Amino acid sequence: MSDDHVYMTLAEGHDDSDARWAFGTGFEDPLHGVDTAVPAGVDREDLAACCLALGDDALVSAQRLAEWTTRAPELEEEVALANIGLDLLGQARLLYARCGHADGTARGEDAYAYFRDADAFRNVRLAELPNGDFAFSMVRLLVLSSWRLAHFERLTTDPDPVLAAIAAKGVKELAYHRQWAAEWAVRLGDGTDESHDRMQAALDQVAPYLGELFAAYDVRDEVLAVLNQVTDTAGLRIPAWQPLPGGGRDSDHTEHLAPLLAELQAVARAHPEATW
Repeated sequence: MSDDHVYMTLAEGHDDSDARWAFGTGFEDPLHGVDTAVPAGVDREDLAACCLALGDDALVSAQRLAEWTTRAPELEEEVALANIGLDLLGQARLLYARCGHADGTARGEDAYAYFRDADAFRNVRLAELPNGDFAFSMVRLLVLSSWRLAHFERLTTDPDPVLAAIAAKGVKELAYHRQWAAEWAVRLGDGTDESHDRMQAALDQVAPYLGELFAAYDVRDEVLAVLNQVTDTAGLRIPAWQPLPGGGRDSDHTEHLAPLLAELQAVARAHPEATW
């Protein structure tokens, strides 16, 4: 399989023309015309928990991607990573707003992003790990975008119309995130000995966290099909792994989340009455 084939296959079924323009951060309101009332029969607690967890995944991932600003290998990659992070930040904002409506607290997105401590976050642990080298960040982005895309595709038919609309917008963005990461995975995996070794080392580091992802959502087959396709093309292998105990959905985080949040929340907490 040529490099071009893996990109084309991953793009099948996704019209990413919108996503390619400013990485999906267009001017259309994804909730325009959507009934925001929680439908009868939808469990508000479950809806709030789902939105909170997905929002936390997006916010923490966006913060890690922002750390590549001024540090990426080339300017083009720096801009791409920043814009992918902005996509995820936009998803987090929509999800937090829905969470505040669903849980009955009417809390705004800032309350969830800036004024919770690490033990209140529900993101998966893979999102909070330090960036490491560029290879690690590319493998993580490939895994998380593949996993999130598979789940968002299912959520497009969710009984809550707001969550379904958020997912529909996110699918276009995540399809591009996955493709961009896949291109880098093939480029580095099938590149020099050094780039290949770094990519394989990154896969070895990420693999133990796959168990937590698959425990959160039943998308194992879809995600592994994508990862196997990309790694086969890149001459890489997904190692056997033993799932790590615990997980971020249960507030069992690594020591890396608290410092990340401290940096993210510092200004807002220093000026709690300000409007952001």
